Amino acid sequence: MMKKLFIGADSAGYEYKQELISYLSAKGYEMVDVGADSGASGSHYPDYAVAVAEGVRESKGEALGILICGTGIGMSMVANKHKGIRAALCGDTFSARMTRVHNDANVLCMGARVIGIELAKDIVDAFLANEFERGGRHEMRVNMITAVEKKENQIG
Repeated sequence: MMKKLFIGADSAGYEYKQELISYLSAKGYEMVDVGADSGASGSHYPDYAVAVAEGVRESKGEALGILICGTGIGMSMVANKHKGIRAALCGDTFSARMTRVHNDANVLCMGARVIGIELAKDIVDAFLANEFERGGRHEMRVNMITAVEKKENQIG
């Protein structure tokens, strides 16, 4: 179980980020807050998605990430541009559990304007409580994702 988490949010997700930092710190997680530093408008979600994705990638499998913006869509798009990052936008606990178990997702994205904070906590708990099922069809599919990523990086 990974105990280090990178977390970031833009202004729309700032309050959720603060709440989740307190919630997860109390559970013993080491939280790395990459911003935003306030809920004032003017922060840009790509900045925080980049910071979390780079932190997770540089941890070499020793950390996970959490990103929150208004919908979670922009954060997931930016995070998934990074080599080795599999960011999943989740609005329910089943998806959060399955993306860890089947897809080896390493970044969870959520929308503060889409779900309530208590559901966000449940989603985070489901994401963090599960690990990738190595071997078999799931590992084969994650390897296929990695192959696409490598091919695209050669093209572009």
